[in-house]
Amino acid sequence: MTAAITLTDVTKRFGPHVALDHASFEVTAGTAALIVGPSGCGKTTLLRVIAGLEAPDAGQVLLNGTPVTAARRVLVPPHERRLGFVFQDLALWPHLTVEKNLEFVLGSLELSGAERSRRIRGALSLVRIEQLRARFPHELSGGEQQRLALARAIVGEPQVLLLDEPLSSLDAELRAALRAELAGLQATLHLTMVYVTHDREDAAVLGDCVIEMRAGRILAVHRDQKRRQERS
Repeated sequence: MTAAITLTDVTKRFGPHVALDHASFEVTAGTAALIVGPSGCGKTTLLRVIAGLEAPDAGQVLLNGTPVTAARRVLVPPHERRLGFVFQDLALWPHLTVEKNLEFVLGSLELSGAERSRRIRGALSLVRIEQLRARFPHELSGGEQQRLALARAIVGEPQVLLLDEPLSSLDAELRAALRAELAGLQATLHLTMVYVTHDREDAAVLGDCVIEMRAGRILAVHRDQKRRQERS
């Protein structure tokens, strides 16, 4: 199966702190990789490098075989990478309604009005908040805000979805429900997904492979062979 994401010896420093230390791994197209490790081990930095929000000091990132990042250089800007990103703090635009949050994402794409409407309806329907399209983020519950962040991430029809602890602020019951829905969403859309988490239950439900990190290093990659066979 084809690798959608390939990192080779990626290193990133912030002053004297080494956030990523020769990190290397591959994520197969259409599968979900869960990145686990303690706080401060480099998980978020790893997502930001894949997204093109940070340039590594050394190493290379490829998306579908195309180099997008090299040492100290972003070769392909974030908006051209066909990525969706769910930030840990969600980063919703508070002055925009649910619908307008999605419209803003589509603003850089050359789409007809009908196509924009189709994509917005489809994304909101997938995460089951279509009836909330006129509300503002502060008028939504925590779970509804999470769904909006997911809808905004997928409305551009990305090939890769990056998620930085998207369910960490939710109670256990809602977290379990959204975890299951996210697994279904990933399978429905055949997305390649990289998901940062502290929760081992996330890994058990969502992960085709689990990447363990510590102090900027990749310690181990555990692949679920049964899931891989089911997808092949």
